[in-house]
Amino acid sequence: MTAIFKRELKSYFHGMMGYVLTAFLLATSGLYFLALDLGYGMTDFSYYTLYRTIFILLLYIPVLTMRSLAEERRSRTDQLLLTSPVSVWGIVLGKFFAMAVIFAIPCLVDAVMILILWGLGSTTTALATNFAGLLCYFLLGCAAIAIGEFLSGLTENQIIAAVMGVAVLLLAYMMPSLRTMFNAGSAVALAVFTGLAGAASVLVGLRTRSFTLGCLLFAALCMGLSGLFLLKSAWLTSAFSTVLSALCLFTPFEEFVNNSFSLPTLVYYLSVTGLFLFFTAQSIEKRRWN
Repeated sequence: MTAIFKRELKSYFHGMMGYVLTAFLLATSGLYFLALDLGYGMTDFSYYTLYRTIFILLLYIPVLTMRSLAEERRSRTDQLLLTSPVSVWGIVLGKFFAMAVIFAIPCLVDAVMILILWGLGSTTTALATNFAGLLCYFLLGCAAIAIGEFLSGLTENQIIAAVMGVAVLLLAYMMPSLRTMFNAGSAVALAVFTGLAGAASVLVGLRTRSFTLGCLLFAALCMGLSGLFLLKSAWLTSAFSTVLSALCLFTPFEEFVNNSFSLPTLVYYLSVTGLFLFFTAQSIEKRRWN
């Protein structure tokens, strides 16, 4: 894993990618810091700078992650990685940690901005709150990086990987507004869960190479969903609302900076990161097995 990490980290700074991305994110946060925190004397760095610039991550993260696995597949160097002594998790984590370090560089500069506010008279409580918000911001970025790495492994084209990343993150960003469109009740929930059951059954069938198992799983899931729809439709609607809430990747950060320190928010971002790293490892493992 260490060799993969070092190679990936160096590759970002051998060209202009690492420098451009870092400068891009720093320029955005710096403008908001100067205009709001310093210009108007606001001490809440988490809200007036970090929260107001999270839309930049919709472009920054896909560009950062687009080449992580797609470039390996395009140049066929993924075959060398898969036959090397490095484990699948070593490949996934090595690339992930390299991208997380790239993202951590502007976050460290953000920490300096927080200290500047403290030196200008910000209270110790505001200092702690701002650093807590910065930690949550970093974990949000790590979760988005894990999603981007997974999407990069689905294609050989970096541009397609970037477009998919922008689309997925934009959907997550807009999900709080889109969620209000799905209030039609349990019928909509049944249709969506049936589609998810079909997708899960196809994945299991492909994974096990058993068409019969896939069909049996789909039939079992449909029977369970039909039973819930007929007997406990409220449970189905509640579960659907919970799923939509889990897809609101940016909403927990908004709630975090508008309220006090929230441990469940940090656990949520760590869980999303771990889940998509697992999905990435599974997709790579499948290619190695094939």
